[in-house]
Amino acid sequence: MPRAGRLAGGAALWLLLAAQAVAALDPITVGIAIGATTALTSYLSYTDLYCRLVECCPKEQPLNASALKLELEEKLFGQHLATEVIVKALTGFRNNKNSKKPLTLSLHGWAGTGKNFVSQIVAENLHSKGLKSNFVHLFVSTLHFPHEQHVKLYQDQLRRWIRGNVSACASSMFIFDEMDKLHPGVIDAIKPFLDYYEQIDGVSYRKAIFIFLSNAGGDLITKTALEFWRAGRKREDIQLKDLEHILSVGVFNNKHSGLWHSGLIDKNLIDYFIPFLPLEYAHVKMCVRAEMKARGSAVDEDIVTRVAEEMTFFPKDEKIYSDKGCKTVQSRLDFH
Repeated sequence: MPRAGRLAGGAALWLLLAAQAVAALDPITVGIAIGATTALTSYLSYTDLYCRLVECCPKEQPLNASALKLELEEKLFGQHLATEVIVKALTGFRNNKNSKKPLTLSLHGWAGTGKNFVSQIVAENLHSKGLKSNFVHLFVSTLHFPHEQHVKLYQDQLRRWIRGNVSACASSMFIFDEMDKLHPGVIDAIKPFLDYYEQIDGVSYRKAIFIFLSNAGGDLITKTALEFWRAGRKREDIQLKDLEHILSVGVFNNKHSGLWHSGLIDKNLIDYFIPFLPLEYAHVKMCVRAEMKARGSAVDEDIVTRVAEEMTFFPKDEKIYSDKGCKTVQSRLDFH
């Protein structure tokens, strides 16, 4: 409960007890006490209504881990690793009342594999208004940080923006899209906020969540997935330990990554590197069916097959993985 609410609730209880104490002696005093209590109760109701209409910063709001897991399993296709790690990471973080640092996740994989979709689902499960929430902030590298010569300016702006928003709401969420296009050095501006500090200039960042989205490392993820496939092993056999170290090292040494030689990796401030596997033909068909249902249309398996077969797949000989994931499913479905 917000501090003001606790104070008001305590005052209301005190007035009720006082009213009972003088009930036999002074009916007028009782009336005054009850009137004051009614006013405070109305204030509390008004505050609740205000938060419903305008949106207030959630205080220690519990995460419905079962609902998050179910939504990811039903809507995210072919990403057993991402589903498992994200649910466990968020559940552990939100259940820990004494977290030592903010939760920082780095999502990697080719376009169309579900990274943006997952960040949207996470936002909706943490804040009622999702990406439209006042406490969820989306940065797109090519839009918000386009010019390499302005790296210092971007660093200053980013620090001020995050400090201001976390000061207003400790459980703020920050999403950085197109990290592979971010100029190296920009993201290191927020390194102190992701570190193990109790406070920085009177502000605690320990309840905040940072999510990075990047295509960088997609080649490393595909290489591992192909090795499993060629060895006759299921994609579900791929575990986080098979990819996380490879990803962290590969992204750190990738000059075309916003995390190139980043102190965030060097100081182990990114809690999880989460791989999104390339999507297979069957997963593309799942995406088509889901899009048809979202449009309120009956699922037509002939159309599902035609849309899936219009996609291009790689490697050249085996043609296992969709080169655009499910990214163009919506536009292709418009033609059918």
